[in-house]
Amino acid sequence: MIKRMLKMAKPWWGELILTVISLLAASLLSLVTPEAIRKLTALLGTPGDATTALILKYCGILVGAYLLRALCRFLSMWQAHVAAWNFVGYLTSLCYDKLQSLSMRYYSDKQTGEIMSRMINDTRQLEVLIAHSLPDMATNVIVVAGVAVMIFRINPLLALYTLIPVPFILLLSRLFTTKVAPLFKINQEVLAGLNGHTQDNLSGMKEIQAFGKEGRESLGMKDYCRHYSFVNIRANFYNAMYHPAVEFITSIGTVIVMGAGGYFVMRGRMSTADIVGFFMYLSLFYSPLSALARLAEDIQVSRACGNRVLELLDTESEIKEDDDAKDIPTCSGDVRFDNVVFGYSGDSKVLDGISFDVKPGKMLALVGATGVGKTTIVSLLERFYDPQSGKITIDGHDIRHATLSSLRKNISIVLQDVFLFNGTVYENIAYGAENATEEEVYAAAKTACADEFIREMPEGYMTKIGERGVRLSGGQKQRIAIARAVLRKTPILVLDEATSAVDNETEAQIQKAIENLSGSHTLIVIAHRLTTIMKADDIIVLRDGKIAEEGTHDELMKKGGIYCGMCSVNQAKV
Repeated sequence: MIKRMLKMAKPWWGELILTVISLLAASLLSLVTPEAIRKLTALLGTPGDATTALILKYCGILVGAYLLRALCRFLSMWQAHVAAWNFVGYLTSLCYDKLQSLSMRYYSDKQTGEIMSRMINDTRQLEVLIAHSLPDMATNVIVVAGVAVMIFRINPLLALYTLIPVPFILLLSRLFTTKVAPLFKINQEVLAGLNGHTQDNLSGMKEIQAFGKEGRESLGMKDYCRHYSFVNIRANFYNAMYHPAVEFITSIGTVIVMGAGGYFVMRGRMSTADIVGFFMYLSLFYSPLSALARLAEDIQVSRACGNRVLELLDTESEIKEDDDAKDIPTCSGDVRFDNVVFGYSGDSKVLDGISFDVKPGKMLALVGATGVGKTTIVSLLERFYDPQSGKITIDGHDIRHATLSSLRKNISIVLQDVFLFNGTVYENIAYGAENATEEEVYAAAKTACADEFIREMPEGYMTKIGERGVRLSGGQKQRIAIARAVLRKTPILVLDEATSAVDNETEAQIQKAIENLSGSHTLIVIAHRLTTIMKADDIIVLRDGKIAEEGTHDELMKKGGIYCGMCSVNQAKV
């Protein structure tokens, strides 16, 4: 994981190298100061050799070393965060681009909050890895090695005593890593679940309040929070054992060195200056070892987060472009389904052998009970999914061999579940078109019978509509979505239940708009309210994933079959 992350961070290697160099310089300067103090102590031990000039010289060396060390630490911290936060921003955008490339099947069993947790929380944690853990790990290892060289120069035997705690610290670190690594992964998964649950509840707040379920949802949230607290407490229980254990072992090392060093001084085998210098180096030796213990924890957290990010980035999209995919030019709108079979999972078939042809400028209506595959046909045409067998063509171009961008530039769609962005009415209508003029936006709104109610709003087209258009009625949202689709001026226009949330008067207006679009667009209309599609050039009735009936309104009424029965039910409801 770390290798891959560093490879992705290649654009910021310059800053990372400068960080490591600065940290190394600061570490080397830390090695200078004990040596200077050791020599100063030795000088003071022989008063005859000490002079004011020499004392000032060593004091100057110490001040200079401390100042340079501070500058090096500033440079390392600055450059480390420049690299880390740029990398986190890049990684977050990379995750977003990946999410945009995945097919709709990926989202069918995922919570939005869980996905956002991977994209934002997990990537953010990698800042610690890049800015702190890896540079500190490298420099601490080098400091330990450098200090080892210095203490062996002073007294090799005492240096060997210093190394006694090292194997125990390494063994403890290994046990900690093995035990705690899975726990941090669980922590991130539980956090993602908590984010997902929170996002669901915030999105459904109207329903929660309408059904009086605040108490139940509060208890559910408390359960999530309690579980999140538990998994974090459990992981930190091992931290609470690990860090004091490392400190205790290093402290025992200090006691060993103190006892042995005192014995050597008593026997005249070491000078006072040497023992002072040795103890100063000793703090530099054990401090990085304790820091490595802390870094082991940080790396485990980053590892858990990094693996979750890589799982997302490594996800293969079901919908892929061919290496030699061709652009579909602006088409005339000839849509053909040829023996298409499709199912969302297993052997279950939503569509079974669907074949039809819509000529340019004609209107096709799809009707049938809920769940028979009407919206699935639209999803296949947009290539949100690929059929298991069969072929779909536009103007003779197999859409599986076309670029996705060129395919979708030829199709505009109004979904049953209308999504509007948290912006102005104008921005939402203009969203799908490139460089649309105000006149074109207004004309599209008029075509969708939306211009009148938009101008009656407090700020007209500049009115903010709230998240998902919360300030609009269902019919208003659908008409704005129709205007957005019309503005794109694509050859193919799909209306999925475009009149499901409007009153009879508005439905009549939208029917008129649909009639105005006929001839200039290939229209594919899905409707339960059959008055919307009576003038369609072709009506397909779906049942059990197959085409049960097909023909014009008059032809199907004469047959007295399924469609005729549906019309009778619709008229009875009216």
